[in-house]
Amino acid sequence: MSLLVHTFVLDADGTERLLEDPPGGRDLAGFERSRTTLWGSAAMRALGARFFPLLDGDDLRVQPEELGEFLAECEAVRPHLAALAGHSGYTVEYVTARFDNIVAAAHRAREVNGGVLVW
Repeated sequence: MSLLVHTFVLDADGTERLLEDPPGGRDLAGFERSRTTLWGSAAMRALGARFFPLLDGDDLRVQPEELGEFLAECEAVRPHLAALAGHSGYTVEYVTARFDNIVAAAHRAREVNGGVLVW
């Protein structure tokens, strides 16, 4: 199985509604085992990440009001993608592509006052 990343909006009644997937596989966030070997890894936690480690055992939901903090975490993590790749066993290209998909979803969410779901 694969982890997917989506942008969602909250309807007036509070129900999450996923927006249409971007073309070309840009909704991929990694293999299921990426939850523990990459996003929720000790190496990610050592960077001080708060959001990504939530994927170790659960889905990640970034609410609209948390997007600024999440994007700041993404910028703090970005310089360490090669090291995270080394710790996880994935290639730098693989980690960077999946990370970029997640960041792009966060930017789309910001444009529509939505959130991000990685599941």
